[in-house]
Amino acid sequence: MKEEISDIFPQLEKWVSGYFRDLENFPVKSQAGIREIYNRLPDTPPVKGESFDDIFKDFEEIIMPGITHWQSPKFFAYFPANSSLPSFAAEVLTSAMGAQCMKWETSPAAAELEEKVLDWLKEMTGIPKNFHGVIQDSASSSTLASLLTAREVFSEFSINRNGFSGREKFRVYCSTEAHSSVEKAVKITGIGRENLVKVPVNEDFSININKLEESIQTDIKNGFTPLCVVAALGTTGSAAIDSLEGISALKKKYGFWIHVDAAFLGTAFLLPEYRKYLKGIEFADTFVFNPHKWMFTNFDCSAYFVRDKNSLLNTFEIIPEYLKTRSDSAVNNYCDWGIPLGRRFRALKLWFVIRWFGVEGLKEKVRHHIGLAKKFHDLVSAEKDFEILAPLSANVVCFRFKPEGKKEDELNSLNESLLSSVNATGKMYISHTKLNGKYTLRMVIAQTDVEERHVLEAWELIRNFSKS
Repeated sequence: MKEEISDIFPQLEKWVSGYFRDLENFPVKSQAGIREIYNRLPDTPPVKGESFDDIFKDFEEIIMPGITHWQSPKFFAYFPANSSLPSFAAEVLTSAMGAQCMKWETSPAAAELEEKVLDWLKEMTGIPKNFHGVIQDSASSSTLASLLTAREVFSEFSINRNGFSGREKFRVYCSTEAHSSVEKAVKITGIGRENLVKVPVNEDFSININKLEESIQTDIKNGFTPLCVVAALGTTGSAAIDSLEGISALKKKYGFWIHVDAAFLGTAFLLPEYRKYLKGIEFADTFVFNPHKWMFTNFDCSAYFVRDKNSLLNTFEIIPEYLKTRSDSAVNNYCDWGIPLGRRFRALKLWFVIRWFGVEGLKEKVRHHIGLAKKFHDLVSAEKDFEILAPLSANVVCFRFKPEGKKEDELNSLNESLLSSVNATGKMYISHTKLNGKYTLRMVIAQTDVEERHVLEAWELIRNFSKS
């Protein structure tokens, strides 16, 4: 006889409590080798059902060694995929309900809560009130949705009807430091990779507005239509901030679409002192940031905002007979606001998080992380054999080990080895990028429960390995 929920839950509760208690003691980056997990799993599925105890035993012994612990306070790599207790609690409830929230009719609370919490986010971050919000699964999907909508608006929705005629000559612009999702989106939308113009950056790695305008002018002379400029408010490599004000000024002259990618750094707009970077937001067409990165909300939860929701709906809306309901004209059916029909109840965890921390509590967390990053930045700056490679915009510190007398190719190899060595200890996890061809270590200080001691321990580990 199979176990009931009352038999399973105590075991899950015990494991989860222990996991959170001991999290920082686990190796942050999985120590598993390639195919190690795969080879430990049976070649064929079980013919008969197995007990939960047996399944859970294999979870602990086979699966857990292959997990990198993104919730560890010693996780400083990439950008975080943050969780928190209220978000975890909401995910448990969401999983238990298993609601399919594609339309208002399929769960009115899901649709109306989503509308309300995104209205809250506008107020919390300074996004204009006339924007309309929807939760997507990722910023990549949001960028794709934006470019698809721009494509349709600029073609008067003819591409959706007839496909490309061959006469369209669209150009999309972003900086050389923009996220790879922009390039992926121009491929998927049919605009084509060769029509993505990657604009050079300034010394601080933000897009060069003069070079952007030169590219636009050249394209117009050659018969192209400037379709969209993607403004990065926080690039992936160094969290550089493009001038939205400068891009908006060009929009007045050339009439292109603006998509703002603030996937990670958007959470910083909770702080009034960061709102200066939103100057010109009223001219943007779409805006995205991810609460699942720095607002302590489980992946996936990407907040996507559009100024003209009718253009969005005209791009995506398809209502076959089996999905028609009497409420359609009076409600938001969010399945029509993006690519997938099926939708998870993502708004619940965001609602739990905002209510649990409160706006002031969220601000306190974000300021704490920025303060820790400043401390780490100053420690690196004061060390003779280390070098800061990008301005500190918030909480991403870009640096490298630079002992005297080493050539650039030697420095790149040296820093790659340093990163590999510190990560192999399991005591911390950082990642890298390349800035101006230099192998760059990235220290992202944003994990939900990170404390100063974790940052100081990480720095000491880096210093020790640099001397070995």
